[in-house]
Amino acid sequence: MQAITIREPGGPDVLEWTEVPDPRPGPGEVLLEVVASAVNRADLLQRQGNYPPPPGASQVLGLECSGVIAELGEGVEGWQVGDEVCALLAGGGYAEKATVPAGQLLPVPGEVETITAAGLPEVACTVWANVVMHAGLREGQVLLVHGGAGGIGTHAIQVGKALGATVAVTAGSPERLESCRQLGADVVINYKEQDFVEVLRAETNGADVILDNMGAKYLDRNIDALAMDGRLVVIGMQGGVKGELNLGKLIGKRAGVYAAGLRFRPLEQKAAIVAEVRERLWPLVEQGSVAPVVGQVVPMAEAASAHRMLEEGTVFGKVLLAAKS
Repeated sequence: MQAITIREPGGPDVLEWTEVPDPRPGPGEVLLEVVASAVNRADLLQRQGNYPPPPGASQVLGLECSGVIAELGEGVEGWQVGDEVCALLAGGGYAEKATVPAGQLLPVPGEVETITAAGLPEVACTVWANVVMHAGLREGQVLLVHGGAGGIGTHAIQVGKALGATVAVTAGSPERLESCRQLGADVVINYKEQDFVEVLRAETNGADVILDNMGAKYLDRNIDALAMDGRLVVIGMQGGVKGELNLGKLIGKRAGVYAAGLRFRPLEQKAAIVAEVRERLWPLVEQGSVAPVVGQVVPMAEAASAHRMLEEGTVFGKVLLAAKS
């Protein structure tokens, strides 16, 4: 099969569309004929040599994909050859074929096209696990989403609104903020021109939940932006890995800080997240309350150009890679 490989750590040009051995499904796994994958920031870090895959995972990039089940591994039940699915992966999505544990499969929901579904599993599982399952966002609360124009952000806006929350977002241009507003964001903040803490305090009593992709750079200000009993969830480190945490502020607000990734979780944890996403979030997707937001579709062989798009920050929503033109 053909897949994207990394010639050496570096910029987008190190990505090559080359021939690699076909994967085979092990016990409890299925083999997918991949229709599409999606680009995530973790892929950029892996390409640069800064984020190796978990032990035993495919060295091929790609944390999610959509496709058709081509083969069932030993012991797999509840799925059939020919089912159209999307999947959460530890790696391997940038390829014509991929294997995935059956517990990380989701049916393509409702009227969503199979190619579009490639952009759902990673954002859906990340947002639901952190914002809902851990932070417990509920109706009437305030959710602040940093990076509202990205794949995670556009999904989180819709999930927050579907749950009855007030949603505030940060983004870097009036155009991107307006697109966030059209998705349902109630408070939009230009982080290049405004202080998100001041705006949030003026518009609300603070955030009950903050979904943060910046890490160290925003740590202290995020604590300032929290409401009493607020929960800060850190899922990215675009602003650095080391920051100073003022425990006095944290205790004064009875607040909590939680940091978690998805890729390195044990299989049983991933399966539990996927099961809850299927039970509680998928009905919202099927009825159209939460929809995948796709900014660009690029042939998989041209993954280098897709990586440049994400690095330049010019795309609203997800960048997808189509396995076949």
